[in-house]
Amino acid sequence: QVQLVESGGGLVQAGGSLRLSCVVSGGTLSSYAMGWFRQAPGKEREFAAGISRSGGAAYYTDSVKGRFTISRDNAKNTVYLHMSSLKPEDTAVYYCGADANPWATMRLRDFDYWGQGTQVTVSS
Repeated sequence: QVQLVESGGGLVQAGGSLRLSCVVSGGTLSSYAMGWFRQAPGKEREFAAGISRSGGAAYYTDSVKGRFTISRDNAKNTVYLHMSSLKPEDTAVYYCGADANPWATMRLRDFDYWGQGTQVTVSS
């Protein structure tokens, strides 16, 4: 059974940085496109960033472009999300997802596995 475990969340002031990690076990990371989604209180889960199986392509929602960077280390079975210039509106629970489809779409409903989430709180 594939399991994803996120870590690295916390409380940070606006303008600060955090790096989230997602460790994948029970499967080979290179078999999955990976995504980071986030869910703010009272809102639906939304796409933040995604990366192809090889790491050759990365995708970002407009609100995080230029501030967030997604990367992966397939040898360590770990995906990262480096977040900088954080804003209060980035406050959310951040979830890591894995999509086994070779033609991954980065759509929420297409992801096969999810982690439990890690809280990111940005204070103003």
